[in-house]
Amino acid sequence: MMKKLGLCVRYDCDNYGSMLQIFATQKAIIDVGWTYEHIRYDKKTLIFLIKNLTRIFNPYFMRGKILGFKKANCLKKYPEIQQSNAKRKTMIEIFRQKYIAPYSPVYKGFHNLVKGADNYDAIMVGSDQLWTPAGIKSKFYNLLFVPDDIPKIAFATSFGVSEIPDSQINETAKYLRRIDSISVREKQGAKIVKMLTGRKATVALDPTLLYTGKEWKQFFSFKREVQEKYIFAFFLGANAEHRKAVNQLAEKTGLKIVTCPFMDEFVEIDMSFGDIHKFDVDPIKFLNLIRGAEYICTDSFHGSVFSILNHKKFLTFNRFSDNEKQSRNSRIDSLFSLLGLESRRFSKSVDIYTTINTEIDYKTVDHRLEELRKKTWLFLENALKEAEK
Repeated sequence: MMKKLGLCVRYDCDNYGSMLQIFATQKAIIDVGWTYEHIRYDKKTLIFLIKNLTRIFNPYFMRGKILGFKKANCLKKYPEIQQSNAKRKTMIEIFRQKYIAPYSPVYKGFHNLVKGADNYDAIMVGSDQLWTPAGIKSKFYNLLFVPDDIPKIAFATSFGVSEIPDSQINETAKYLRRIDSISVREKQGAKIVKMLTGRKATVALDPTLLYTGKEWKQFFSFKREVQEKYIFAFFLGANAEHRKAVNQLAEKTGLKIVTCPFMDEFVEIDMSFGDIHKFDVDPIKFLNLIRGAEYICTDSFHGSVFSILNHKKFLTFNRFSDNEKQSRNSRIDSLFSLLGLESRRFSKSVDIYTTINTEIDYKTVDHRLEELRKKTWLFLENALKEAEK
């Protein structure tokens, strides 16, 4: 009988990269011979809310809430954009229903979540930024709900930040010590684990990178979303200088700019930035917009990942300033360092047209990726083998 894994991931997130990352995680689990189930946890009980009132003083938690509130409030002023944005959310939900499954019953409250853990042979927290300081109190992604006797695995999980706030060091060390097999997505994450626990964590690839661009085309076939040649500008942040640089690239190339605006926040400049605004985009169409583009300019981690997998001419922009405490640049820094792609970071001190047209040695990149894939597959196989004992 196949062993069953309980999977803790952000399956309810309206984000292209997160959806594709969960899809890849599911496939990887099946490929190593286990079954899985997404654990659904409804933590919004009165007890939870009372115990976690201190979250309002957590700047990492509040930043996301404030951005979401501002976006919803701003969109009310533009009913047409609000309607288009709602359509996009519906398309992502259709993708989720079709490709992200199966699910557990909904465990209402922490007590029922703890009891539900007994339904699994092991429990794994998936990839993406699930250990950010914003979520320290939930006891879900850090697997604090899992009893001692059930194996616990972290698969390419990310802290999302370069350092843990002083106020959270003890709590973070506590949950890390309980996890039997730890892999993280960034080199900085491995340093955090080492510093807090003395343990060596494997630096693993984001699951989307476990499969080649060719394999992704077998999962989701390529279809052109825009018939003419174009630059795909996929920005989640609000930096006006980044848009200005893409406009300069468009002037030099004569190409149209395609955007998917207002994903994470409302950025007023995006109402006029770009020539073609795409809202009718699900994760598959997002993939195809990258595949079909002449150039990609992005501040998105997964926008960068799929540019690499499809051997595109691309530049990645810093979504956060490096001195910002809530910066999440480290995941891109780590990946580019591992693959030798440091030159693909945008700098306003150089000409964007010259930089983006500088040839990328994708033969070397693919070789490095293959070595990292072997290491990541080995971690996953060994972690699940240990869980079977």
